[in-house]
Amino acid sequence: MNIKSTIFLSLLLCITTCFSQIKKWENPKKNKTIETTQWQVNDIIYKVKKSVDDPLNQEVFAIVTGNDGIQKIPVFYNGDKKWIFRYSGNTIGERTYVLQSKIKELNGKKGKILVTENQKKNRHGGVVLKADNPQHFFYQDGSHYFNLAFECDWLFALDYGQKEIPKTKHLLSKVTENGFNQIVMNVYSHDVKWQKDKKLANHPEHEYGGREDIFPFLGSNSKPDFSTLNIEFFQHFDKVIAEMHDQEIVSHLMIYVWNKLVSWPDMQSDADNLYYDYVVKRYQAFPNIIWDVSKEALFYGRATEEYIAERIERTRKIDAYNRLVSVHDFGFCKRNPDKVDFISMQNWQHMLYKNMIDARKQFPKKPIFNIEHGGYEKSPYVVFPGAYTDAEACLRRNYMCLFAGGYTTYYWQGTSWNVVIHNPFEQPEGFIKPKFEYFKHLKTLFTDYNFQNFKPIQWFNGNGYNLTNEKDGVVMLFVPKENNWVGVVEGLKKKFDFSEAKEVWFNTLTGEYTEEESFDKKAYNFWKKRPWHLEADAIRIVKNLKLKN
Repeated sequence: MNIKSTIFLSLLLCITTCFSQIKKWENPKKNKTIETTQWQVNDIIYKVKKSVDDPLNQEVFAIVTGNDGIQKIPVFYNGDKKWIFRYSGNTIGERTYVLQSKIKELNGKKGKILVTENQKKNRHGGVVLKADNPQHFFYQDGSHYFNLAFECDWLFALDYGQKEIPKTKHLLSKVTENGFNQIVMNVYSHDVKWQKDKKLANHPEHEYGGREDIFPFLGSNSKPDFSTLNIEFFQHFDKVIAEMHDQEIVSHLMIYVWNKLVSWPDMQSDADNLYYDYVVKRYQAFPNIIWDVSKEALFYGRATEEYIAERIERTRKIDAYNRLVSVHDFGFCKRNPDKVDFISMQNWQHMLYKNMIDARKQFPKKPIFNIEHGGYEKSPYVVFPGAYTDAEACLRRNYMCLFAGGYTTYYWQGTSWNVVIHNPFEQPEGFIKPKFEYFKHLKTLFTDYNFQNFKPIQWFNGNGYNLTNEKDGVVMLFVPKENNWVGVVEGLKKKFDFSEAKEVWFNTLTGEYTEEESFDKKAYNFWKKRPWHLEADAIRIVKNLKLKN
């Protein structure tokens, strides 16, 4: 082996070690200092000698003391007489911890943790809110989190039962390559209740619904045993969440789902509380977690508003990391805005833009996130067609959410529900492939022009949709491809000096910018041909504007 190869392998080993998904520390000695970086997840594992009765219902906590205060972090049981204190640190500095428990072998275990500065370029910590810009999401390091979500309810089922998770890794790599940074997902779903496409019979490798070998409790979904949890289910789920963290993808984790034929235990039963509490205990240390009590929480007559409110309180009591919490039900969020950290919407209406704008006005101190807008891009199988399946129509609805100042979610029928095609771009000729690249371009646009600094101004819309950044002097207008022209001059006159203004156009399908040119100051210039008319929705961007005194 030559010296270059040796250096390369050494660097690769260093990268793998530094950024391993979960660092494991087995039975650390009393004086051992656990060294980690910011936002690295660590499993500090203690194995006891004696069996413990009903271990999942035992209370064990790690009391962590450091420069940022005291945390009381739940320690969870992982089978085989092993207990895990899962920890990640937000700030640099030293901590000490001590375990508290009625289990003698655990009680009083002590240790030290040293958290050093994050070294991973694209790692920024958990998702938080900021008081000075309350309608946007941010990371713990202060940078903006452009919440661009991708629904994949059955992600937990890919590679289930396997030691490695190659399918999961591949799909996640395609998600992140194309600008998505969040997956809306269920802890567990069983099957869909609607009709399935007959073509699936010829492709069982794409069907994940109805599997009886996957269940978070003992037994199976058809013959559940609610006496305790299936630890192996959660050990596999660890791999999924850890891989998402490694690829810097947030898990928008819906703890329940009511319409996917799941055999849930009765609400507020011992089994129900055990499941819910265990999920929060086990995954709170991951910085890439956002909690959502239930998908479509008050649909289907399953849950009550009081039950959902109690689950939120339960989450906040158990979660020592204060991860964001919401509920996939606009009615609940609207009636209980103080209970949730952001407003979750599900709105399919043709008037989507107006509904998003209205919600933004109604809740000026909360981000607005439309989790389902009725756009479900077509795939080789008709899984759930919703209201819109055309790729461009679905893309437009995502832009409508964004130009209303909210956040949005993309659905492809080949990954969103029981059908999961983990490698869509490796399928044969003629196979309908998703237009993920449209969202890569969308993400690029709002990276080039910082989304968090823009606000929608309705009167400025003309015949498009407006976002305005007054501080930096930039105005964007979303222009549907049918529009000949979108007016902006009269609006600019009210606010800006545009004597030095420049403009470019952005193609939403290709990500192409036109060459920058001097802004056309004519009030009526619809005789001038706009770029990509009838070919693609476009965005007119006017910059170098100066606010009038």
